[in-house]
Amino acid sequence: MVKIFPFIFILLWSSAFITTKPIIDYSEPFSALSFRFGIVALGFFLFSLYSKQKILVKKKYFFESFFSGVLFHGFYLGGVFFSISVGMPTSIAALIVTLQPILTNALSGPILKEKVTLKQWIGVLLGFIGAALVLGFDIGKEIPVNGFIATIIALLAITFSTIWQKKLSNNLPLSVSNMNQAFGGCIFHLFIILIFVDPYINFSKNFLIAMSHQIFLVSFGAFTILMYLIKKNSASKTVSIFFLIPSTSAFMAWLFLGEKLNSLDLAGFLIASMGVYIATRD
Repeated sequence: MVKIFPFIFILLWSSAFITTKPIIDYSEPFSALSFRFGIVALGFFLFSLYSKQKILVKKKYFFESFFSGVLFHGFYLGGVFFSISVGMPTSIAALIVTLQPILTNALSGPILKEKVTLKQWIGVLLGFIGAALVLGFDIGKEIPVNGFIATIIALLAITFSTIWQKKLSNNLPLSVSNMNQAFGGCIFHLFIILIFVDPYINFSKNFLIAMSHQIFLVSFGAFTILMYLIKKNSASKTVSIFFLIPSTSAFMAWLFLGEKLNSLDLAGFLIASMGVYIATRD
């Protein structure tokens, strides 16, 4: 069962980009995310009680996992949701943030003392060439500038969150760590709402279906699998599975959202995926 976890993760994580669109059609992005992670934090709290895990932990461990949640559930998902809400195509948002593996490999050397080889740097170069082909000259035209900036912030956030989580992954039980991270994400989005935006959620049927998918299949399912894989493997080995997500998300966006990709976009996706694969394979 454990061997198929990466494949389950790929399908669930890729599907999250598809259900983001229905959510932001019926809500303000940060309001939706604060609602989501409030429920997720409660869910992991109840599970931790049921499994008799120690919830009250040292302040150091609490704030470490809380900060990880701010990075992952806050800056990363906030950036993705916001970018799609202002018109960033779902498949391109998925491609940009899924360049995370090549950044993780580049940074895992100096931070985690993992060896970074010439092969990995070749993969980094191919990955960015592929991204450049997909982005082309569309920034400011088909691709909104603020959406592009938001996805870059999301990319940096998920990269540093993965590295940070690897350094902390043995400090807390998985359910307690996930609870603290969800709480951190909820607080982050509540702060954004209080300072910058007017909260709005229309609890329509489409919103509830899409939000249920993201809560149960993505936050409880895919994210838990990711944290488990980070705990059991090196950071560079774990993120190698991400190279399949852009093409999977693009296919899902074509199938369910009717998004179109031209031949240059497809070539960019292929080159970027090859680059990430080369950079992260053993």
